[in-house]
Amino acid sequence: MSESKFAEFRPRWKEYEWRVIRGEKVAPPVNHALDEVFAKRAGSGESPPSLRVWDRYEPEVPFGRFQSPGNEVDAENAEKYGVALVRRMTGGGAMFVEPENVITYSITAPINFVSGMGAVESYEFLDEWVVGALRSIGVEAYYEPINDISSSGGKIGGSAQARSFGAVLHHTTMSYEMDARKMLEVLRIGKEKVSDKAVESAEKRVGPIKRQTRMPKEEVISALLATFAEYAGGNVRTDIVSEEEMDEAEKLVESRYGTREWNEMIP
Repeated sequence: MSESKFAEFRPRWKEYEWRVIRGEKVAPPVNHALDEVFAKRAGSGESPPSLRVWDRYEPEVPFGRFQSPGNEVDAENAEKYGVALVRRMTGGGAMFVEPENVITYSITAPINFVSGMGAVESYEFLDEWVVGALRSIGVEAYYEPINDISSSGGKIGGSAQARSFGAVLHHTTMSYEMDARKMLEVLRIGKEKVSDKAVESAEKRVGPIKRQTRMPKEEVISALLATFAEYAGGNVRTDIVSEEEMDEAEKLVESRYGTREWNEMIP
């Protein structure tokens, strides 16, 4: 998408009052269920659009809606490290996530927010503010189609998206720090063996934020939220997940995101 076309769509950020939520620590399936809850509510107009920053109790591998976990994860090593396996409602690939080492956020908005854009264009549009925020703290970040945030120091993160329930759900996970050896043990990444050479190769491909700026993770998140508020023209309201929303999410965990049928099915 050209810069001039971005200029056409950018005012849309200021047309809403955004809920900005610093999520509390929850079990991995709950975060995925909350994505569905927020998408449904944004699509129906029951709730305004939102930016939600995740937090987690434990490590996980969130894998794409159309992936088979057996192809993506070494189950024995995942169990050894206490890594939960959860299927997302979005597509895309599997990621190894440790709570202290990542920053994950979700954007949910009415589908009209991305009208006139194809999926490829909307990925870049919905993460443009993040690239700007990272640059503001000294990280030489840029967008790499279709769905990656990269930098001069390596890949920082990736996005996934779904257009369902009359809404767009867009979530991104960025690496703040990384344990490359553990990641290679848990994920089945090609035919690469877990060797010093493989670890060194993975280290070169990924550019965690902490290695490019010494800012603590919480300060990085604060910088992200400040830039988001600028994009929204200050139309942001700090909020929390309501009891009703959490109840809906917990029911979805029981019926879908926490079940073997959902997480172990072969698409």
